[in-house]
Amino acid sequence: MTQRGYGGPLRYVQGPGVIGDLGRYVEPLSRSALVVIDSFFWESLRPELEESLSRHGVASRFVRFGGESTDKEVERCAIEGRAIEAGVVIGVGGGKALDTAKITASKLGARIVTVPTIASTDSPTSSIGVIYSEEGVYDRVVRCGRNPDVVLVDSALIVKAPVRFLVAGMGDALSTWYEARSNLESRRRNYIGDGYAATIAGAEIARSCHLVLMRDGRKAFEAAKGGRLTPAVENIIEANTLLSGLGFENCGVSAAHGVHDALTVLEPTHHFFHGEKVAFGVICLLVLENQAPEEIEEALDFCIDLGLPTTLSDLHLADVTPEDLLRVGEIAMQPSNVIHSVPVELSARLIADCIWTASALAENRKKKRG
Repeated sequence: MTQRGYGGPLRYVQGPGVIGDLGRYVEPLSRSALVVIDSFFWESLRPELEESLSRHGVASRFVRFGGESTDKEVERCAIEGRAIEAGVVIGVGGGKALDTAKITASKLGARIVTVPTIASTDSPTSSIGVIYSEEGVYDRVVRCGRNPDVVLVDSALIVKAPVRFLVAGMGDALSTWYEARSNLESRRRNYIGDGYAATIAGAEIARSCHLVLMRDGRKAFEAAKGGRLTPAVENIIEANTLLSGLGFENCGVSAAHGVHDALTVLEPTHHFFHGEKVAFGVICLLVLENQAPEEIEEALDFCIDLGLPTTLSDLHLADVTPEDLLRVGEIAMQPSNVIHSVPVELSARLIADCIWTASALAENRKKKRG
């Protein structure tokens, strides 16, 4: 494969208070907007957003997000969008609300604006949305055909959220370079259009994501716990959102997300955020690829310092049976699972054994650290 491809959002804007400029960025895209907004912000943000859009001549209809990114929820939003002939769909909230907005926009042939209210996933910048079942079990990835036209990231709003969200975002972002490396070594296609070889730019962005996490992650964690917006927090918001988003889409994901997706069949994991489960998947990926002990320890120490899950017990799976883990391995082996991007010959048993081993290594590391 000789063709290289790179993609990303047309515009990314981050800083305190930028959410008030929503109308200014939407006006050039369309004068009719459907806004899919998380229920938590229905009362607090909706009036401000509605006023900003109106001030710039954009008519809007707000839809309260139902809580799960399902086919049914997408169709409900699409019906609302068709009713007002929406030329742009704006997603406001967490990753699942944004995914629903992106997939809805794809169905309508509309432009896309994402306004993340937390920095817990890299969904805001990508052209990809994820569909789950009504019960929260991963179903499939939907390629929406275009990246968002605008990504508006209000850092002052994001730092007000519980620090667990920012930490989950770091767990998701931690996978970016490791999974990019998997895809580069296995020469897999990236997620731009129908798939291309990764560009140097895409690979270096993924690498930079890791460097920023290691340099600023712990400092940002301490600041954000107190609701403080420091340069380190701004850098981590960008790493979680932009660097991770560009990195995964332009290089690809692998076993960290593959383990995450398969683990969703075990009900106790439904109580954890996407990035928390991906963080555990990172350790599994490094074990699966038999990476150097120093690299595994660096990832473990980072996760332990931030309180991210590194063991089965951390994921409320202390009583998981060998049969349960084998079932996770079998689901991970399905042809559609991204785990196949790792440059390793896979089997359900190997995946199950590496999940168990990753957990055991983490337990030992915790004991060693005291």
